[in-house]
Amino acid sequence: MDPDDRRQQILARAQTLFRERPYGEVSNTEIAAAAGVSRGLLNHYFGTKRELYLAALAEMLDVPPVPVPEYVAGASVRDRVCESVNGWLQLLEDDQETWLAALGTGGDPELEQVVDQAREGIVDHIIEVVGLGPLARSRPEVRGMLRGFSGMAEATSAEWLKRGRLTRHQVHEFLEETLVRLLEDVIPRVLDDPPP
Repeated sequence: MDPDDRRQQILARAQTLFRERPYGEVSNTEIAAAAGVSRGLLNHYFGTKRELYLAALAEMLDVPPVPVPEYVAGASVRDRVCESVNGWLQLLEDDQETWLAALGTGGDPELEQVVDQAREGIVDHIIEVVGLGPLARSRPEVRGMLRGFSGMAEATSAEWLKRGRLTRHQVHEFLEETLVRLLEDVIPRVLDDPPP
């Protein structure tokens, strides 16, 4: 098998196991067996179980969260936000284990770095969906506010997926309304202030 294909095969099997059980409950021996390779070959590609876990998590979180809604003449920002929020919630619903595991990485700098990169990607997605690219590049506070929204979206999603305190519909309404208000009311007011 081609080395890149073999590496992907190992990553895919590791991702499956890490989605099913916590990191500490999955062994290199088990990952190697699931991938149909020896432990030596697994170590050749990834070094340690931790390095494999970081690579697996980075790849799981690197998937674009939701396709950007196509521009449609006459579609409002709210229409695009609604479609994007719906796609985000579907992604979470389809891959709950990955996202819940990613939220629980506090205190581990390397894992936090992987998750932080995913969070920045989510903010990039929001910026693209709402068409704020040039503004976000020239005014860093726009990105800062959207990063704040992203953190709130994570916490709200955990209330739905982990704690069951909210329904998917409630989360959708909350995120859509909050993001639309942020875009229509808050960001324009903040931009009236001089840049930091």
